[in-house]
Amino acid sequence: MASEESFVVLVHHRGSVNRKTRSGVKFTDKNPLCIVVTSTTSYDDLVSAVLMKLGLDGAKRVKKFFYRIPVTVLQNTVKYDCFTINNDEDLQVMFLCRRQFPEVRTPELLARLVDVVSSSGGSNRNTNTLANPAGSSSRPAVASSSIPVYEPVVQHVASPSFAVDLNGTEGDEVVERENLPNALVGVAPVGVGDGFLVDEEDDDVEPDMIDDDSADDIGATGPALEVGGSSSGTQQYPPHFSSLDLDAMRHEGVLGHAVGFGARDVEGTTGLTEFQVGQQFQDKDEALLSVKTYSIRRGVQYKVVESDHRRYVGKCSEFGNGCTWLIRLSLRKRKGIWEVKRYNGPHTCLATSISSDHRSLDYHVISAFIMPMVRADASVSIKVLLNATAAHFGFRPTYRRVWMAKQKSIALIYGDWDESYNDLPRWVLGVQMTMPGSVVVLKTSPVRVGGQVDESQAYFHRLFWTFPPCIEAFRHCKPLVSIDGTHLYGKYGGTLLIAIAQDGNSNILPVAFALVEGENAESWTFFLSHLRQHVTPQPGLLVISDRHNGIKAALEAPDGGWLPPSAYRAFCIRHVAANFALTFKGKDARRLLVNAAYAKTEVEFDYWFDILRSEDPAMCEWANRIDYSLWTQHRDEGRRFGHMTTNISECVNSILKGVRNLPVASLVKATYGRLAELFVRKGREAEAQMGTGQQFSQHLVKCIEANMKTARCFTVTLYDRDNSEFTVAETTPTGSFSLGTYRVSLASRTCDCGYFQALHFPCQHALACCAYSRVTWTSYVHSVYQISSVFSVYRMGFTPPIPEGFWPPYDGPTVIPDPDKRRAREGRPRSTRIRTNMDEADLNRPKRCGLCRQPGHTRRSCPQVGGSSQTGHH
Repeated sequence: MASEESFVVLVHHRGSVNRKTRSGVKFTDKNPLCIVVTSTTSYDDLVSAVLMKLGLDGAKRVKKFFYRIPVTVLQNTVKYDCFTINNDEDLQVMFLCRRQFPEVRTPELLARLVDVVSSSGGSNRNTNTLANPAGSSSRPAVASSSIPVYEPVVQHVASPSFAVDLNGTEGDEVVERENLPNALVGVAPVGVGDGFLVDEEDDDVEPDMIDDDSADDIGATGPALEVGGSSSGTQQYPPHFSSLDLDAMRHEGVLGHAVGFGARDVEGTTGLTEFQVGQQFQDKDEALLSVKTYSIRRGVQYKVVESDHRRYVGKCSEFGNGCTWLIRLSLRKRKGIWEVKRYNGPHTCLATSISSDHRSLDYHVISAFIMPMVRADASVSIKVLLNATAAHFGFRPTYRRVWMAKQKSIALIYGDWDESYNDLPRWVLGVQMTMPGSVVVLKTSPVRVGGQVDESQAYFHRLFWTFPPCIEAFRHCKPLVSIDGTHLYGKYGGTLLIAIAQDGNSNILPVAFALVEGENAESWTFFLSHLRQHVTPQPGLLVISDRHNGIKAALEAPDGGWLPPSAYRAFCIRHVAANFALTFKGKDARRLLVNAAYAKTEVEFDYWFDILRSEDPAMCEWANRIDYSLWTQHRDEGRRFGHMTTNISECVNSILKGVRNLPVASLVKATYGRLAELFVRKGREAEAQMGTGQQFSQHLVKCIEANMKTARCFTVTLYDRDNSEFTVAETTPTGSFSLGTYRVSLASRTCDCGYFQALHFPCQHALACCAYSRVTWTSYVHSVYQISSVFSVYRMGFTPPIPEGFWPPYDGPTVIPDPDKRRAREGRPRSTRIRTNMDEADLNRPKRCGLCRQPGHTRRSCPQVGGSSQTGHH
């Protein structure tokens, strides 16, 4: 029989449980035992086999096993969690999971061994299990797929403090809890988390140790309860905000309340497959969510007969046609809970049509399901959420419905979208109280009602803000600033403008922000005028941007302070190449243009430009319409420091990931917490490097080492007695052939190769001249690359934010969002992406119905919606 077949179990007996890998839980022991078991093997048999194989029978006992339990499988990628095995019933979970997950044929266990106590001190086996509610078993709800209720506990988030995703690997902090009921800490139901794409396993993380003498059953717990963020901010936002952690699919709970679907009967039993009379719910929303989820699970439709603040009655849509399913829920006023008063079930009807959607799968149900995912990463895409929802429920909702569900989840986690605008004035007062010297400029516009100005309200218009550490940091950064805008992805549209600097170690640093209605001349003038006044007053500054006409108008304003010689402008080559690709198709031509832009000498530029001209003379004519000093490196007089792009994508992805998806108040608070974390990390790194006696940044050291490796086959000729003017002949290692001759001037810090003057540190030819003259090369390095300058960027730290309850009161008009900025209420939200040749659609691709996914018709004329008028939803 299949159930009696033998299989191997890997039993680890050393090491620890690492919860922070990309695939979830992993055991760190590399030398496990191989134990052969069958589905009839008992817990005692397994313990005996392990101890006998280790030769420790009588000296050690097995306190418990930790099982690396598979939770989700998608495209051959398995997500694992940890489950504690204490008895035979728990061991059956492992056998069940092995049948449910054929992709994982070899289970893994970690045996926790402890010393055997004396005969008077206790038994050789730990028979204590986790405390369970009355009437429930210790088996987790792994096999249950139709539990009626699904409602995560939601708490509003007041102030943000996020861990900055600089290393790309962040996990949840583990919180140890004692004696939690299995209903609370059990493994997530099968299907929770389905639809996620995970990366390859990343083991470069500190493991979470489980001590031998610990009495906490960590392995049986669910995800860690929410803890505070970094010390640089307040403690209420999730610390794993900047990374998508699939463990968040497991629902968080509060002691004494069931998680997951959360339904319970009068005796506290969880994991029910059908409703029961007397079953209770915290509120009506939870009850409705339970009924809808049940209907979705069964693949049947129901209609609402009665619904008000005291009762809720639902019947099967086929009621009277062979099915008698009915449910009646009422409010118990004394306890304030909802209870099932009457239930006729289960359904005796069958689904009358095959559809990829379900009417009960509305955005309220989807919001409850995706809530942990959005809490873990507010930037998670709608496509990922849609696929996860489809994999979990078996029905595929529309894009718009999932988008609405995400907006609801964000509002529940981070606060209401509309009220968020009125939180801005108090935040302005609070941040200026927390960090005196913070520059915050809030602009509003009047609200007119019937032709009269409403003094009690004002529309939000624009907001500029920066912090004292950012102002101080820019003084020690490279003398250039990149500016760009990125769209907001929430209920209301808008644009986040960012100014980005870079230190001498090639770390990007946002130094100023603005929320505006969009990119136009007025909004850019608002941002750049305050940027120039408060953050970047230095003369001779370079501004790198795209070719937007609004930026052009703002920079060329006579009183803006951005005209030469006070400041200079350069174009981001990424944007120039994207504009080029709109006119001229083909990646080869675009590559030639980029190579020409990056060329550091005129000779190299002419080489690439001639090839481009041979492809199509019109391409060169297009490029010649742009001043060379704006987009080529060999004409920028060294102002770029080698930087050719705005770095906006890197800034958003590494430091400001997810903020565009938040309500505006949470967005501005997030910049404070993220920057505080960034300054702590980078400041510690620079301080540690200074402590080891290093003189220059790691980035410069790597570049100098690379140049030195190629500076050995040069012939140096001195041309003046001051040891400043040279020629360097580059030859093959044998000296047979000359590869070119370059003029080097150490006095003016130039070389014919162009690298010396472009990057402001010695090139390979300059290093050869320094070696020839026996002078140190360090005196020819720009001061921005010194490690002391890098440390000065992050020397001034952020102040822990004052709790909102202590902020000064605001007594001005109520700030409300401009209704014209609200996204369309119907249809799929309009994409804010700038379309390029990469976004061209396949015209030959057939259009399919959004309901049944079949070609030839649309959702409105789908033949599968017959009889849908009988169904209803609330």
